[in-house]
Amino acid sequence: MKRKLVFATNNAHKLEEVKEVVGENFDILSLKDIGCYEDIEEPGETLEENALIKACYVKEKYGYDCFGDDTGLEVDALNGAPGVYSARYAGGDHDAKANMKKLLKELDGITNRKAQFRSVIALILDGKEYMFEGKIEGVIITEEKGSAGFGYDPIFQPDGYTETFAQLGMDVKNNISHRALATKALCEFLKKI
Repeated sequence: MKRKLVFATNNAHKLEEVKEVVGENFDILSLKDIGCYEDIEEPGETLEENALIKACYVKEKYGYDCFGDDTGLEVDALNGAPGVYSARYAGGDHDAKANMKKLLKELDGITNRKAQFRSVIALILDGKEYMFEGKIEGVIITEEKGSAGFGYDPIFQPDGYTETFAQLGMDVKNNISHRALATKALCEFLKKI
């Protein structure tokens, strides 16, 4: 019998990516699946704090074992910004186009365009907390390319590739992305239980 776990997200793109990586081994439920329609606040100052806040919220209010994640794009030339504020970099409305526009403007004329995507997953299982991390390094290109993916995918080109996440498509991205790596670490852990 598959083990049920809630993924504390309302983001359909994230849910799709995680289900793709997890495959048939686990029954991943969304917040909607458990009747949670609240927007879980993320007041933490680190990715780790925000991921744990989301997982704790579901465990405390709904009783399910749960994992939450937070992801940030960390740009070297901006001292790790936008980081924990990646989704609301240009304001609180999570506007991906506005976020990319702001980032490209801030990097205008800067030659060091190194960046990394980092995902942290906090798992609450059987009353214990666990953390998993995945990261992928790359560069921020100067203009948007590609239409797949979401967030900063059109301007992030992972090391070893000549295309952005948005050009590579979900199959490739789901094998190499920060979220995929964190999710694989989570799955490896769950398989050992």
